[in-house]
Amino acid sequence: MRHIPSFVCLFRKRSKPVIFFLLLLLLAGTVPQVFPDTQADISIIFTHDMHSRFDPERVTVDGKAAERGGFARLKTAIDSIKAGSPESFLLDAGDFSMGTLYQTIYSKEASELRMLGRMGFDATTLGNHEFDYRTQGLTDMISAALASGNRLPLLTTANIDWDRTLADKSRVEKARDLKAALERYGVSDYFIVEKGGIKAAIFGINGKESDRYAPLSGLYFKDQIKTAKAVVAKIKAEAKADIIICLSHSGTNPDPKRSEDVLLAAGVPDIDVIVSGHTHTVLEKPIIVGKTAIVSCGAYTFNLGFLKLKRDGSRYKVADYKLIPIRENIEKDMDTELSILGFRALVDKEYLSLFGHSSGEVLAYTDFNFTPIDRFGEAQGEDTLGNLISDAYIPAVKKAEGDRYRKVDVAVVPLGVIRGSFTKGPITVADVFNVSSLGIGPDGIPGYPLVSIYLTGKELKTAAEIDISVSPLMIDARLYMSGLAYRYNPHRLLLNRVTEVKLVNPDGSLTELDDSKLYRVIGGLYSCQMLGAVEAVSHGILKIEPKDENGSPITDFEKHIVYDNGRELKEWVALAEYLQSFAPVNGIPSIPAYYNQLQGLQGRKVEDTSRSLAALLEKPNKIFFILLGVVLLVLAIIIVPASLVIHRMRRKRSGGGRAK
Repeated sequence: MRHIPSFVCLFRKRSKPVIFFLLLLLLAGTVPQVFPDTQADISIIFTHDMHSRFDPERVTVDGKAAERGGFARLKTAIDSIKAGSPESFLLDAGDFSMGTLYQTIYSKEASELRMLGRMGFDATTLGNHEFDYRTQGLTDMISAALASGNRLPLLTTANIDWDRTLADKSRVEKARDLKAALERYGVSDYFIVEKGGIKAAIFGINGKESDRYAPLSGLYFKDQIKTAKAVVAKIKAEAKADIIICLSHSGTNPDPKRSEDVLLAAGVPDIDVIVSGHTHTVLEKPIIVGKTAIVSCGAYTFNLGFLKLKRDGSRYKVADYKLIPIRENIEKDMDTELSILGFRALVDKEYLSLFGHSSGEVLAYTDFNFTPIDRFGEAQGEDTLGNLISDAYIPAVKKAEGDRYRKVDVAVVPLGVIRGSFTKGPITVADVFNVSSLGIGPDGIPGYPLVSIYLTGKELKTAAEIDISVSPLMIDARLYMSGLAYRYNPHRLLLNRVTEVKLVNPDGSLTELDDSKLYRVIGGLYSCQMLGAVEAVSHGILKIEPKDENGSPITDFEKHIVYDNGRELKEWVALAEYLQSFAPVNGIPSIPAYYNQLQGLQGRKVEDTSRSLAALLEKPNKIFFILLGVVLLVLAIIIVPASLVIHRMRRKRSGGGRAK
């Protein structure tokens, strides 16, 4: 029970003079108000998509080394805001894990969730990457967090379809364990958090794309808009909240029709604020849909978001909005830094020791910068960071297989699995892991393993077309390949933009692809699984069917993992070995200028910008003729009835003339 101010007790004595005197003082503003000021401002501090970025990222600014992000500086920025707005709500919209070496102790130590608790976060939700270690991994993480005894943030997720999931015999066992762990944690559809007399109803949801990006979650999710409507109705009936906040791991898109959180705001107008995660969007100002404010500050702790709201009738409107850059000018909070050092020691002991490495170990040196990760893949075309990673896979497989090696023709890595970059200077084990940090293998050890599949020449051409035609609509599908080179024209008809695809031989010469021949392809476990989903995603228009060496379709990709001395060959380990193979400069392997994008590209994706009729129509593929047929059919549907109408009108006019 709250403490009752002593002056309130005077009312119990029913003393009219005292009551009259106190009322005068209250009107004069000299007595604290007993009841909360419902007109008070509301302050919200927010993050999303932090991806285990405990440490700052090294960057180069104006030729000088600098740092951005990191939990220790983020905590200082949070404390600075709270010094002026002590009753601020501190919220996170999911994907707080998966992206650095700290995720390797996710299941055993719950390092990310515990750090959120130590930093004072009030609530968070689950993003798709919280499921990267599968249902069991999340179950273990929740249990480890509870066992730690640390303060933890509230965890809200409203649209897991437990009825459907528990009815699925293939999912029920592990899903039941997860549900029990979440119940022990106290996970709920929504929570009421009160600050400064303001009651905020906070609920979390997972979007459709986020669900698709978590194929190993072991769960079914309900439609987020229908769920949000039901949760908001429940809040309004039960909670009498001043404000409704949604922690949405759905995201935004420049196309409003594909912007899940814009559609959410339009579909559930009683939500006051949507903290929008998943798409790593940096919104310099909120998106306002009706009376709902959608806010995003970007990923990796590079910025901290701050929103202030003022009462406007029965709702609130934006009064202030800032993105605070987390840079070197912000001092590190030392308590947070000490906690990070403790978790780093656990990473070295429990994970990196398995590979004979430590997090700070220098593997190589680069005399130039690669594309920063927050700008990587912005433009269509070749990028040497993608080239470097895909190039690393082939020699790693050759080394791992030894006398059993079968020629690898192509290696592929999608943009969506590349999570970090390199800046001028030393490259450490931590830097390399950050680049290829996602997932876990069936061995239970963090990091996706490489797998071996076979595709026909025709399917390799389809992969090139996916890169050029589909990735502008779905950027994570942007592909970087070793062993393949192609030309494309962005002005050509969609799905018919690639005009030439050739195999690149080890000596650099080019060979025509045989449409029916099988070629060996290496990629990460997740990447190859997603290649197999192309047909479903494209509704049958495009088809890639990964096969084994005999041409039989692959149904279990885990059976095609590449092993090195009995251990899964992890993506990040392949990259680390490749960097260590470069010729040394001053005793340290140095990345060759071949990968310096400023000195030129390598001809793997060559753009033709010609708009001539010949360039636009040459070498049409099957899809071109299908689309052409559709266009001609549509024209026929329009033209034939119109021709009949015109013909009848002419006959009528002609007949009318004779009658006169």
